[in-house]
Amino acid sequence: MKGKTVVITGGTSGIGEVAAVELAQMGAKIVLIARDKSRGEATLARLYERAPGLVHTVHYADLAHISEMKRAAAQIAESEPRVDVLINNAGAMYGSRQLTGDGLEYTFAVNHLAYFAVTEALRERLRASAPARIINTSSSAHRRARIDFDDLQLAKDFSAMKAYARSKLCNILFTRELARRLKGTGVTANCLHPGFVATRFGDQSGGLISRVIGLAKLFAISSEKGAETLVYLASSPDVAEMTGAYFYKCRPATPSQAAQDDKAAVLLWERSAALAGFKA
Repeated sequence: MKGKTVVITGGTSGIGEVAAVELAQMGAKIVLIARDKSRGEATLARLYERAPGLVHTVHYADLAHISEMKRAAAQIAESEPRVDVLINNAGAMYGSRQLTGDGLEYTFAVNHLAYFAVTEALRERLRASAPARIINTSSSAHRRARIDFDDLQLAKDFSAMKAYARSKLCNILFTRELARRLKGTGVTANCLHPGFVATRFGDQSGGLISRVIGLAKLFAISSEKGAETLVYLASSPDVAEMTGAYFYKCRPATPSQAAQDDKAAVLLWERSAALAGFKA
């Protein structure tokens, strides 16, 4: 990873922070997109401590707002001569249905549309840096989901788990269509299930969701273990030419039938592009 630049969302805690530190120790320059300034500064300090001699940076933006994602990605594209790896890792679960300033359901906006917007805004920089890699953090929770394009953001039938599972299904469908569109460019796109990890995830969901997740974390794996597949996909020569795949424990895995629906992947791309203000 020496001489390479890695852009990562959700890199100031949990598996994202572990991956950022490990990749920095392997020689990569880390560029964070973060919302919380105190956590951003703490992660930067950790990166400089563990990987001195590299100029790591952080850009602050709220993942829930499309305009901020575009702004942060545009700043990175302008300031970084190359982007070798993009890791879309940020994720959240919300206990009740809430809308962002863009009028989008929060889970859908943060867990899927932010991935889409950042990737599209950095796509030309990634292509110019080829060979390059895009990695999207999904979850085995996708297996519980189906997509209803007539109610994509669950206005009629919301539950926290349903919204989260659907967003993770979106991550896989997005990855499949992204890989198809990037074929022949030297840029690969893969996604992963990191396992159930004891991180900050779910702590701020509120109500019963936070309590249930908190109890479940007693049986969760460590962030270090959960980050292994993330680091593998970002750095291993074994997957340099693999694209469009879903990984678990550093190996390709088979996602649900719904996650293999290429027609749904195309339609999701078209809907996402329209919502985020990009050409389909």
